[in-house]
Amino acid sequence: MMNNYLSRNLFVLALFTAGAMPSQAAISEQEAARLGGAELTPIGAERAANADGSIPEWTGGLQQMPAGYKVGERLVDPYADEKPLYTITAANYTQYEDKLSPGQVALLKRYPDTFKMPVYQTHRSALLPDKVYAEIKQGSTVTELVPGGNGLQNFVSTTPFPIPSAGVEVIWNHIVRYRTALGVKRRYTQIPVQANGNFSPVLFEEEVLFATRVPNNPYPNRLFVFLQRLLAPARVEGDVLLVHENIDQVKEPRSAWIYNAGQRRVRRAPNIAYDGPGTASDGLRTADDLDLFNGAPDRYTWELVGKKEMIIPYNSYKLRDGSLKYSDIVMAGHMNPEYLRYELHRTWVVEARLKDGERHIYARRTFYVDEDSWQIALVDHYDGRGELWKVKEAHPVVHYQVKIPWLSAEVLHDMLSGRYLIIGLDNEESGYQYDFEYQNGFDAFTPAALRRSGRR
Repeated sequence: MMNNYLSRNLFVLALFTAGAMPSQAAISEQEAARLGGAELTPIGAERAANADGSIPEWTGGLQQMPAGYKVGERLVDPYADEKPLYTITAANYTQYEDKLSPGQVALLKRYPDTFKMPVYQTHRSALLPDKVYAEIKQGSTVTELVPGGNGLQNFVSTTPFPIPSAGVEVIWNHIVRYRTALGVKRRYTQIPVQANGNFSPVLFEEEVLFATRVPNNPYPNRLFVFLQRLLAPARVEGDVLLVHENIDQVKEPRSAWIYNAGQRRVRRAPNIAYDGPGTASDGLRTADDLDLFNGAPDRYTWELVGKKEMIIPYNSYKLRDGSLKYSDIVMAGHMNPEYLRYELHRTWVVEARLKDGERHIYARRTFYVDEDSWQIALVDHYDGRGELWKVKEAHPVVHYQVKIPWLSAEVLHDMLSGRYLIIGLDNEESGYQYDFEYQNGFDAFTPAALRRSGRR
């Protein structure tokens, strides 16, 4: 059922979906004043608890460092002593079906003997630095969609639409959500898992510089620059991907280049977008599947369905445990439920449908977006026949020492083949794999620099 929080937006939403409003204006100063007040959190989530208290009031997020945490070392699970409130299985899922996505139900049915969802007490742990809250309030009164929604005008820094009235605004909030003060460098694995459980990890190293946060940024339309290196196995070692992502993608679409270490050659990569194949993913994901959705939203119509309480992965610190091997986590069909954690949270529901005349392997996608972080939590993907095809879940944590929500892993399930893909685990890497103080110049993210970055 649609939440009362959307009542203010119903008329606007009706105009938008009817085509009478090509772009959504920034909100008024009066509306922006609600952010961080008694009703809304600084990023636009409902501050209050739900009716029965199963979703608590937001009180500022995870402010206190857990016992045993040391700066520069792996994150410590602040909820390690908690036990599940209940566990959802194929035998009892109908009791909770109104709070599950069709994709989650399909997973329970497909793996009735092994897949389960341990549900824990809800902690609204997401938070951002105070400086970012101020930027969100400022930006909400000036940032607009470009006509058609495929870009932003007057973009300030993050979360341009904290009080959204259209589905594409929710998706933009996800795309440009805050992830670092300037740049970040991280190392992680991508693990394609075969139906029988066999797997071979691929090791990545990524560097990202968020151009809008660079002082005196010389590229006003640049959102970020992104460099991705493949470190292992040997057959892909040394390959490098470079992406320039833009704010107004009507004015300037994404640009991408690939350095192939075997050929020692840099070439343009126009297929690193939409449903082009994802790097080293064994054909399991598309380019725009990474981070649950990225890139230009222009091939879909975006309907804002409303808000819904959903059981979603949350506070997934167990998956980051450095004592675990990948073989402890990977099972045939799905990750080991022993290391999963689900909680009840409010989500924005957005329905994406492929426009007439456009091409994509997914004809429809249903997104469930966490209200406290603007991170997409779940996606159900449908094929051209309208059949559920792939299911993706985000398993988030808060890097509490820097007040940044991120993911322990994102997992894409192919419901037809039984294969799945895990992105983000770093358990077998030594130490903490995120550098949130990373800084590098734009000259490190050019095609000329790409060949120097490659190595065998």
